Amino acid sequence: VWAVTHMSVWFTVAFTFDRLVAICWVKLQTSYCSERTAAVVVGVISSLSCFISIPWYFIFEPSEILNNVPWYCQYKEAYYTSATWIVYHWFDTIITPFVPFFLILLMNVVTVRHILAANRFRRNLLHQKSNSGNDAEMENRRKSIILLFAISGSFIVLWLMYVLNFIFSRTLSSYFYLSYKDAVYIVQQVTDMLKVLSCCTNTVIYALTQSKFRKDVKYLVIYP
Repeated sequence: VWAVTHMSVWFTVAFTFDRLVAICWVKLQTSYCSERTAAVVVGVISSLSCFISIPWYFIFEPSEILNNVPWYCQYKEAYYTSATWIVYHWFDTIITPFVPFFLILLMNVVTVRHILAANRFRRNLLHQKSNSGNDAEMENRRKSIILLFAISGSFIVLWLMYVLNFIFSRTLSSYFYLSYKDAVYIVQQVTDMLKVLSCCTNTVIYALTQSKFRKDVKYLVIYP
């Protein structure tokens, strides 16, 4: 699950950069926005995500042992006390999601500013009112803004609790819980649930906002 969450986050970054190139850097679009580039980006992100996530699979131990049978999982105590694990946890959290937060916000600001500036120029050129709604190009740009903010906003909202919980736990050393009703345990579980949920929201957003995506999925279902 750790590799998948890394992939999901960095795929969102890659998509945001792809939209930035397609909208703001037209000359670069022909060489960058291609199937070959997409395959390379997906391959690199997937490989690095798997590699970075390897240590996570060695940090758990059984939470309970009943009749010599291990049940559930919990972090080993070394995860909270070992300097190596503390450094790795900070590194992993900086890579995902702190850096993506910054990159997505930065690229969205640049993209939206470019779209708004282009829209103002186009309205002046065509002598159209801002609410006329009969310009296909401006409508496409409006949809691009909606899609960008939907994907980026979903990512930020679903990862925000993880960031706050990470800062709170590492700052106050609040790691342990006494029972499954403990607030620390509940927050950890909700945080993990939202983090995993973020891996599948992009598909839903695409389905709701992109007619071409829905058409391709429908074609795939009818003609597998």
